[in-house]
Amino acid sequence: GYKSLDCLQTALYHTLGNLPEPILTHRFCGRAIRTSIKDNSPVYVSHDIAANLSSYELRDNDIVLTTVGSRPPLYDSMVGKVITVPVHAAGSLLNQNMVVLRGDQNQLVQNFLVTTLRTREFVNFIETLIRGNANQVSIALNELFKFSFLLPPLSEQTAIASLLTTWDLAIDKTERLIEAKKKRFEWLVSRLISGGKHIHGHIRDVTNEVSERNSGRTMDRVLSVTNNRGFVLPEDQFERRVASSDLSNYKVVTRGQYAYNPSRINVGSIARLDGWDKGVLSPMYVVFKINEKNINSDFFLYWLSSYEAKARIRRSAQGSVRETVSFTDLGAIPFPLPPLDQQKQIATVLNTAEQYIDLLKRQAEAYRKQKRGLMQKLLTGQWRVKVNEEIDNG
Repeated sequence: GYKSLDCLQTALYHTLGNLPEPILTHRFCGRAIRTSIKDNSPVYVSHDIAANLSSYELRDNDIVLTTVGSRPPLYDSMVGKVITVPVHAAGSLLNQNMVVLRGDQNQLVQNFLVTTLRTREFVNFIETLIRGNANQVSIALNELFKFSFLLPPLSEQTAIASLLTTWDLAIDKTERLIEAKKKRFEWLVSRLISGGKHIHGHIRDVTNEVSERNSGRTMDRVLSVTNNRGFVLPEDQFERRVASSDLSNYKVVTRGQYAYNPSRINVGSIARLDGWDKGVLSPMYVVFKINEKNINSDFFLYWLSSYEAKARIRRSAQGSVRETVSFTDLGAIPFPLPPLDQQKQIATVLNTAEQYIDLLKRQAEAYRKQKRGLMQKLLTGQWRVKVNEEIDNG
């Protein structure tokens, strides 16, 4: 049945504000990222060269589609990805790995088309056209235009595009807020931990290495440590399990303990186990625990995420032959060590800030899920949007 456009839009209107576009005055060549154009490092050309390339000049609200890229679902670099050219990027020059799509205005609303080209159905269609090797693939334009989709009247296309734009704005505003809160969180860590006039100790003063082995083969959950996701299952990271068939020499790590790869700690691969009660790690890893009588675990974890900690660890790695950091090397690193009560207070403040960021991430994902559901209903005709003329005619 029909759903009122006004009724659906009011669900999010109260959360939205004005989001002005930044203004750029120079012609540049950009590349597509996510749903916009990357313009933080533009490549400039002279006006004379640009004049000879006027046929490649982009207009406001053009749809740009990549014809060369990676296989789906690697969206940032995916072949067949589409973006809409924002007003500040008008005048940019298209590169050879993209095409511009401009719909017939008598039949097609441009924003409706771009929404259609972001559906799972279109991605599935692109996958049938892919040519090339595993790293870089391409699609042929003559095949691209065989994609078919439902085409409601222009007024309904406009209403659908407007409705989905409401969700896009909510997602964009939430993501901008997340980035702002992340920057403030980094400032808080620096201000409260590294920037405070705290006495300093050494990591060895509050930690002990753990060398328990899986000798009884009682644990078969193999874990890895990454620099951005912490502890993960190898099959989630590499799409397959990467481990020896004999786990008896693997190191056991339990909830609350820390671990790192000595050869990768210099890029941030150190973490605390929070997601599982227990697991095993390759023998190359270093596992250690903290003395909670002297150090608050959250405080220490936040310090490890700080610029100060990462810089000190990198310097420690540079002093070794293979840029590795042994547990002895790690223990020699100094770090802020205020009284335990003060550590707990700082950790509480940072926990609250981090929980708010997590809440915003869940909110953004909820908006994305709502939008996917709306797209499924509206673009397949399961739900029809009653537009103003239909309301007037009863």
